[in-house]
Amino acid sequence: MEVKAAIVTELHGPWHTELIEIDEPHANEVKVKMAFAGMCHSDEHLRTGDMSQDPAVLEFLSGRNTMFPLIGGHEGSGVVESVGPNVTSLKPGDHVAVSFVPSCGKCEYCASGRQYICDLGASTLAGPMISDQTWRHHWGEENLNRMAQLGTFSEFIVVHEASLVRIEPWYDLRAAALISCGISTGFGSAVNRGGVKPGDTVAVIGCGGVGSGAIQGAIHAGARAVIAIDTVQSKVDRALKIGATHGCATTLDAAFTILPELTMGKNCDVTIITTGVLTSELVEQARAITAKGGVIVATSIAPYNQQSVELNMFLLSMFNQELRGTVFGSESPRVQVPRLLRLHHEGKLVIDELITKEYTIDQVQAGYDDLASGENIRGVVRF
Repeated sequence: MEVKAAIVTELHGPWHTELIEIDEPHANEVKVKMAFAGMCHSDEHLRTGDMSQDPAVLEFLSGRNTMFPLIGGHEGSGVVESVGPNVTSLKPGDHVAVSFVPSCGKCEYCASGRQYICDLGASTLAGPMISDQTWRHHWGEENLNRMAQLGTFSEFIVVHEASLVRIEPWYDLRAAALISCGISTGFGSAVNRGGVKPGDTVAVIGCGGVGSGAIQGAIHAGARAVIAIDTVQSKVDRALKIGATHGCATTLDAAFTILPELTMGKNCDVTIITTGVLTSELVEQARAITAKGGVIVATSIAPYNQQSVELNMFLLSMFNQELRGTVFGSESPRVQVPRLLRLHHEGKLVIDELITKEYTIDQVQAGYDDLASGENIRGVVRF
């Protein structure tokens, strides 16, 4: 079928809307009519090459040495249109949220409760369908890669059953789109990977969509204080409205104007980095405002080939600190998405107030321009 999708065709090229062809689902695949797609910063990482893998790796995964052309989008929600043979967990009419981490339920990681690092994730950024290694999405004569095996910037998507989470029909689909990645990742960064406990002091560096999830996760976990750090004042102001107790522009501000009195010089029990891009110097800045025995969670995405980091290893060891990475907040999508949707449904999780603007499928580039300028905390595409 012919549908409209926002694609990018070259490194640093713009997002532009094209008519593409999508095949019907094969075995273990599902076609979804999209309702909303979240505009996460990670899609920009693909466009700018930060997440582009080595050409030899891409050749192995997809049969070509480039990510492009590709359909963007890895946050989203919609309604199942049709299913292919052997699909057992979904049927037409079901409401779903997408999951940028597919979970097979069979590999060692899934079987041990770590679905967020399922083996199927190895091919999530590029390549044909994970079901049978053939392509479903085409632009003229070219096959299209899809961000995270999803490509939610499209009116319809065909994805593997493992990449979808069924949700109850009374849950808000717009909220589900944001919970499908950014909010869940931030929330879990505090609750699961950061291990925030009642009475902890937490700093969140970067207060966009993921940071907003981290702030709320820390609050739900019982933090006594949450410091929102962002160079964009409007994002700090929004963070204070959703529960952050303090706000400032830099870690230096936090170190000298907030933490001495707030913690009597102890610093933060947990520091979470949720900036748009994880730069080398941010890691040491985060460590420097973290207490002895504290945890630094690196949630942001760094460029794929970044091999170095600024980190005082002496103090990391002597202060018994930990630096931890995380994907999807270190929680199963099939657990986290319904859990957070219920909190939102009950008025205990702020999502609607984080959405600065809605866009059409023809306005994806404009949405990312607004994100880059700081005008947008989180934008969504409404279909």
